[in-house]
Amino acid sequence: MVVRAGGPPGRRIILFDYIPSRTTAALKALLIGPNGPFQGKIVTDGLDHYDTICRDLNLVHGGCLQHARQYYFKARKVSQLPSTRTLANAAVEEYIRPIFAVENKIETLRAEHEQRGEELPFATVLAIRQAQSKPLFTKFKTWVDDLLPGTPPKSALGKALSYTESQWPKLVAHLEHGELPAHNNFVEREIKQYATGRKSWMFCHDKVGAQASANLFSLAMTARANGVESFAYFNHLFEHLPMATTVEAIEALLPWNVKPLLQEQRARRLSTLV
Repeated sequence: MVVRAGGPPGRRIILFDYIPSRTTAALKALLIGPNGPFQGKIVTDGLDHYDTICRDLNLVHGGCLQHARQYYFKARKVSQLPSTRTLANAAVEEYIRPIFAVENKIETLRAEHEQRGEELPFATVLAIRQAQSKPLFTKFKTWVDDLLPGTPPKSALGKALSYTESQWPKLVAHLEHGELPAHNNFVEREIKQYATGRKSWMFCHDKVGAQASANLFSLAMTARANGVESFAYFNHLFEHLPMATTVEAIEALLPWNVKPLLQEQRARRLSTLV
């Protein structure tokens, strides 16, 4: 199951897709539609296939700082030497945590703007990152470069340092592109719910069932991402979808187009109860 997320505030889109195997060709096909390939910027985990795809499609490719942090978390946990645990802890606490703190400030600002019906300008995001995150990344890179040559490559810390080094151009891509997130935690949270539910579902190993699940999750998570209650949305969708025979009619059923109507219906129900 592959999850993609994108779209501006108020029109967030979460897409789940089932593919038989996670090959380069299968993943690349997800980025090519009837009007040609996707053009823009994406953030992925460290799977090598994405490097090939982004190179072929000429995409700006961002990496996930959370995946890098997980390597240091593991090194801090499993390393036998106190000195190694101390170094792994330094990566987490002195470098990566402050970078995430900057991203949290940006998210708070973005939420404040969205509450006012505005969008946080990408130029503002870029200015904050350049002033606050870039110096942290510069110090972090110096720290990694100093330690990497003398650290056993197969050790937990060595793997963490090697991952950071190999992913570095992607890890810092968000410093030059205000619209790129520093990590893909949002998508990781979306896929986690599917992975958790799959353990107790029937037909989870059936291809048709997997695609049906992907379709339903796409609708449910897109609705939730846009502040639309999923149960009310599906009630409305199942009632009106059979009559939708044109592209325009189907687009009218997208969560952000249905949201005002559902909010009005909910307000009427609440006033009746009062």
